[in-house]
Amino acid sequence: MKTSFELVAEFRQDQGKGASRRLRRDGKVPAILYGGHADARALCVSHQKLIVMLENERFYSTILSLKVGEETQAAILKDVQRHPYKNAVLHIDFQRVSDSEKIRINIPLHFKGASISPGVKSQGGLVSHLRTQVEVACLPKDLPEFIEVDLSGLSLNESIHLSELTVPAGVQLLELSKKDTAVVAIHAPRAEEVEVAPAAADAAAAAAPGAPAAAGVPAAGAPAAAAGADAAKKDDAKKEPAKKEAAKKDAKK
Repeated sequence: MKTSFELVAEFRQDQGKGASRRLRRDGKVPAILYGGHADARALCVSHQKLIVMLENERFYSTILSLKVGEETQAAILKDVQRHPYKNAVLHIDFQRVSDSEKIRINIPLHFKGASISPGVKSQGGLVSHLRTQVEVACLPKDLPEFIEVDLSGLSLNESIHLSELTVPAGVQLLELSKKDTAVVAIHAPRAEEVEVAPAAADAAAAAAPGAPAAAGVPAAGAPAAAAGADAAKKDDAKKEPAKKEAAKKDAKK
């Protein structure tokens, strides 16, 4: 059985939240190994080495070699529990692998030929990756590292579905039995809506003959009317004392 990564692990006896916190403080990650018609075993691995391996896409979809003491066990990665915001792994699950038993695992999709496809090159379309991985079932010897998806013949508004993927012999697409979903498509770009600036719209409305004034913008001739009203108020203010004096004289008579 071909393995791609070797990861050194240790058996751990103490379990529970307190024991897991102590392991993390010591730079280790709590882990568990199960499956293969054997009892589950609690393990721990180096956090630093694990973080480096997790950066490689192949670590998620290939057979791993777990070395525990003098024993070596083939396994696959089944689950990773990460910290919500730190670059840290809280827990990791491994499943034993046997040569004679099929395994279920997610395999990444690798897309090629998008730049030369008619839908992109001559029709101006955009590629939408609807899926980045698929779940397969196969024997360990038939496990592919990835499944290639060729977009070179795809035109605008066309897509590639699960049933159109080319998979190696002995590999079964598990999701295909439920629904033949699309994994990638080429669609037309959305038209951008041109918004008119508020200032330009107000100026255009004011310039239109007979158009009512926009909110906050005075209509044509409004400054002159306002100035005339102010002058009339000033004249009335000047005449007011004279009117009061004449009224006093009339009262004496």
